[in-house]
Amino acid sequence: MNYSKRHGEILKLIQDEGTITIARLADRLGVSLETVRRDVKPLAKDGSVLKMHGAIGLPSVVGEAPFERRMREQSDAKRAIARMVAATINDGESVMLDTGTTTSFLARELLSHRRLTVVTNSSDIARTLATINGNKVYMAGGELRSDSGAAFGVSAIEFVSRFSVNHAVITAGAIDVEHGVMDYVLEEAEFARVVLTRGTRKIVVTDHTKFGRQGLVQVCGFDAFGDLATDLQPPGEIAAAVEKAGARLLVASPR
Repeated sequence: MNYSKRHGEILKLIQDEGTITIARLADRLGVSLETVRRDVKPLAKDGSVLKMHGAIGLPSVVGEAPFERRMREQSDAKRAIARMVAATINDGESVMLDTGTTTSFLARELLSHRRLTVVTNSSDIARTLATINGNKVYMAGGELRSDSGAAFGVSAIEFVSRFSVNHAVITAGAIDVEHGVMDYVLEEAEFARVVLTRGTRKIVVTDHTKFGRQGLVQVCGFDAFGDLATDLQPPGEIAAAVEKAGARLLVASPR
């Protein structure tokens, strides 16, 4: 098809961000929601973009990409989120982290902390925080995934279930207003669900590209966590669901 200038702008934005909500797209382009929806239709029809609930994405990045690639995607946003959350964790406290790119960034932001007790299923997080600053690091066992170096399954769940920590932090593959926090892999969703139950403080960390996406497996509803930490204000319906559930919305300020 012959793309208009605005079609080109839409494609550039989605190439930069991987996925983007319709509301954010309208805001970035300075047009109405109806105009964006009309412009997106031919792009979706010819396969240039993939339509999701309230958002569009590149076909190549919808779903979970390999871990190293995901570490590069939205890295500035994830680093800002991690920096904000790290500032709320004190020396000597205990933290449980599931595997995910934002939690891996959080581990790096915790390098200046001392005497942490860290429980995780991620070999990347364990390597980052072990043997420094008087930390104690406990890693769940089991078969390690080839893409992320993380352990899942019954043994990993049984291991983390023995701990009670100050801060339980999970990442989100998708956040949908109807289903809450979601993931794309059953084992990861099951593990994250258990992690949340082990913390006095329960935190979900996610960048804005996960809003309006629908995963395959529900992790939890909005009432299962206390803090949602992100880099941009979520769409109104998601922000309202967070507030209704009594959770706090924490939005990172760019450095």
